[in-house]
Amino acid sequence: MAHGDGRLTQELDPQDRGPQDACGVFGVWAPGEEVAKLSYFGLYALQHRGQEAAGIAVGDGDKLLVYKDMGLVSQVFDESTLNTLVGHVAVGHARYSTTGASEWQNAQPTLGATPAGTVALGHNGNLTNSEHLLEVVHERLGAPVGELRYGNTTDTALITALLGSYPGTSLEDCAAEVLAQLRGAFSLVFCDESTLYAARDPQGVRPLVLGRLERGWVVASETAALDIVGASFVREVEPGELVVIDAQGVRSRRFAVAERKGCLFEFVYLARPDTQISGRSVHLTRVQIGRRLAQEHPVDADLVIPVPESGTPAAVGYAEESGIPYGIGLVKNSYVGRTFIQPSQTLRQLGIRLKLNPLREIVAGQRLVVVDDSIVRGNTQRKLVQMLRDAGAAEVHVRISSPPVKWPCFYGIDFASRAELVANDLSVDQIRESIGADSLGYVTLEALIEATTVPKNELCRACFDGVYPIEPPRTPGKNVLDRVTA
Repeated sequence: MAHGDGRLTQELDPQDRGPQDACGVFGVWAPGEEVAKLSYFGLYALQHRGQEAAGIAVGDGDKLLVYKDMGLVSQVFDESTLNTLVGHVAVGHARYSTTGASEWQNAQPTLGATPAGTVALGHNGNLTNSEHLLEVVHERLGAPVGELRYGNTTDTALITALLGSYPGTSLEDCAAEVLAQLRGAFSLVFCDESTLYAARDPQGVRPLVLGRLERGWVVASETAALDIVGASFVREVEPGELVVIDAQGVRSRRFAVAERKGCLFEFVYLARPDTQISGRSVHLTRVQIGRRLAQEHPVDADLVIPVPESGTPAAVGYAEESGIPYGIGLVKNSYVGRTFIQPSQTLRQLGIRLKLNPLREIVAGQRLVVVDDSIVRGNTQRKLVQMLRDAGAAEVHVRISSPPVKWPCFYGIDFASRAELVANDLSVDQIRESIGADSLGYVTLEALIEATTVPKNELCRACFDGVYPIEPPRTPGKNVLDRVTA
């Protein structure tokens, strides 16, 4: 197991954070293939879902090895490291910390002992009954064990500990018992020395898909990861389903009745545009959202520009529907995300310019429609509007391809607290005034849902309407296990 050097990643400006992504999970069962390298490229395709840490576990039938560290997938792994991870089954994880601090101890996959061997587990989502599960762990095991002993403060550590708490049963049987006790959002990939497992919560909040290789099987957070490794899409892992993959093939067990409530925000922002969710292209959905946005909030303007990259498809749709020309008015530095280097005060004051810079010759003198995916605190949009005005824009009209975000997410997206959400306290016109735009328009929730073509009752819309399909945790917060490891 690799040991990190204790470095913490630093964001360029924590006050400018938008909605932070959920994690990315990937698993492969493929005898005769280089499963570590397949996992590397699968995680590379899922890097947008988590940029704090990455890890891969590989089993060869006799032993299970895990390598993980802080940083991007490309920073954590190199050719020589991947060549040491030899086997036929692997699970990988790209992390954004929705529970537990951003430190090496909390990187995934987690590793734990079971009566049948060892388990490595990666988790996308958030559990909402961690306090209860902690009591169950203490009751079954008597004291914190495994990952919990080593300062891990994540809900994933609880799942791993529970998987080792059923003596005399197979990992498959144990998983069926444990999964039935979990509440919240969980898309899981895990393996022992020889077998790959995947499971999804009964609501199916986070995506998880199954793919076929020529000589094996793949599970991943998004279909885009299947494409990258050359796997063909087979189907979604169903809500409430446990999938088991070994030499006998693929088999399925149901541990709960499905009550589908897929995350609506996956369509708006989280998923890659080249992914499909519920049989619907994310890119085409975002273009359609932009069309609806133009219908609901028209404006006389000269140019439609996106805030790259998440605003691009909706901006295309807005331009097509409105007849206003589409253009590139902002250039994004694709390599600015998370960094180990704390910016100087001078750079901190530049703020958003580290990520976005205007094309002055395009925006000067123009009445702009600026399309973005969401407004959380409003700090980014305020700086963006001012930056475009400084570049000579005559007018700046902001259009948002989601409704106002008024409620925090407890299911794997690290939104700001409700007190920090600008739409919680201010009206749309007050937000417009706060960010300095000439006009501001959000797509309605009804139009957003229609654009997805998914029935309303099969979507989680809690961040927009406050209707939580799963009971929120009693004590919200990242460090749910701090009191265990203090």
